[in-house]
Formats: sequence, structure tokens, C-alpha cells
Amino acid sequence: MKKNFEFCLDHVLKSEGGWSDHKDDPGGATMKGVTLFTYRQFYGADKTKEDLRQIGFGALSRIYRTGYWNTCLCDDLPDGVDLTVFDGAVNSGPGRSVKWLQAAVGAAQDGHIGPNTISKTQTGDGVSVIHGICDQRLSFLKALSTWPSFGKGWQRRVERLKADAVALFLGKDPDDTAPPEQFETVRKGDSGDWVTRVQKYLGIDADGIFGSNTEKALKTWQEKHGLEPDGIAGRNTYRAMGLIA
Repeated sequence: MKKNFEFCLDHVLKSEGGWSDHKDDPGGATMKGVTLFTYRQFYGADKTKEDLRQIGFGALSRIYRTGYWNTCLCDDLPDGVDLTVFDGAVNSGPGRSVKWLQAAVGAAQDGHIGPNTISKTQTGDGVSVIHGICDQRLSFLKALSTWPSFGKGWQRRVERLKADAVALFLGKDPDDTAPPEQFETVRKGDSGDWVTRVQKYLGIDADGIFGSNTEKALKTWQEKHGLEPDGIAGRNTYRAMGLIA
């Protein structure tokens, strides 16, 4: 199961996206799922937001493997369950993700994974375990005060994770179960369906043409929600809007 780290990391990074500094996000400034607090823990308290924005893949891989994958003993978990626990750890913390796993397999919920939890996980029904973890995760997220800001994107992420993890457990290609969601990056001068979606979300005239008014409204919305106010609608903006997972 050690072979799964790179696959699972790739899966998580697709969900985490790029830079975000949303005022309502309790994690604060985040780059590809790594918060400034976590980055400083690994590389020094003097690290700045700009340092975080420039983080390389090697540093990312070290943080994810050491801080999340190894902490949750994901190498010892069944295929699919490892992905579910890892993704939950990145999104909500290792201790909480382990507790969701322990609840799903009927182990004591102390947030520290050990031989008993591993044994129960390996002998349990992987599909039921994956569903149990995801259901608890959604319940936790829905109770957060930030659900109105991030809820749509969070729910899409958990639902896609559940489908991919079950496919992995069953030995199937996750892409056959939940293909990556397609979207178009749009900016001033573009037109089409994705422009219309953005305009509808912003509550402005949805004519499908990305003009100056759309750009101005989008920049205002991005700045308000802690995103780079570049007037371009791409992966991070769509996720914050809940238009994609």
C-alpha cells in the first residue's frame, strides 16, 4: 500500500488548488492545502505569506507525507481507506480524521491511530468504512459557521472523494467512477456558458459575454473572499463559489 502515497497526494492537490487567503477561512493563508502555520512549523517562524506562495513540490511532498500520511499510518490502511483518511487529515486535521476512522470501525475515538484501529480497519468492510468517514466529515463541516461560504465546494469534494475511494478499494480506476470535473477559465473578452455561470452567481446580467462590468464585479467578489482579485475566473474562484469541487 506504500505505492499509494503519490497517487493520493496527486488526488489531494487537485482538490486543494492554489493560493487562498479568505477572511472567513479559519486556516488563514493557504497554498495547495498547506497553511502558513503548518509551513512555518516545518521551515521556520520567519516564513512569510509570499514564501508560502512560492512553495515547491519537494517541500509540499515532505509536509504532506510527514505531517499527514505518516501521522495517520496510511501505509497500513486498505486501498481507498488510506485516501479517505489522508484527505480528511489534510482538510480538517489528522486527529479529527483518525477519530472519524475510529468511529467508522468501532474503535475508541482518541484521535491516535494504533494497532487496534489498524486491525479493525483491515478486517472491516472497506466500502462501509469509507462511507462512514465521509458521512461524519460532512456532518462536521455542516456544523461550522463557515459552511455558508465554503459548503458547496466542501460537499462536492467529499462526494467525489467517496466515489474515488470506493473505486480504489474495489480495484477499479477512480477516473471511471468520478472523472475530473471540466471547466473553462474565463476572463474579459470571453463568452459562453462558464461566463454565464459566473454572472448568475454574481447576480449580474447573465448575457454570457465577459465585459468590463463582469470583470469589475468579479474582482470585487474575489477581493472580498480573500482570492487574488485578478478578474479571472479559474479553478480557485470556481471552488470558492461552489461551482466545482
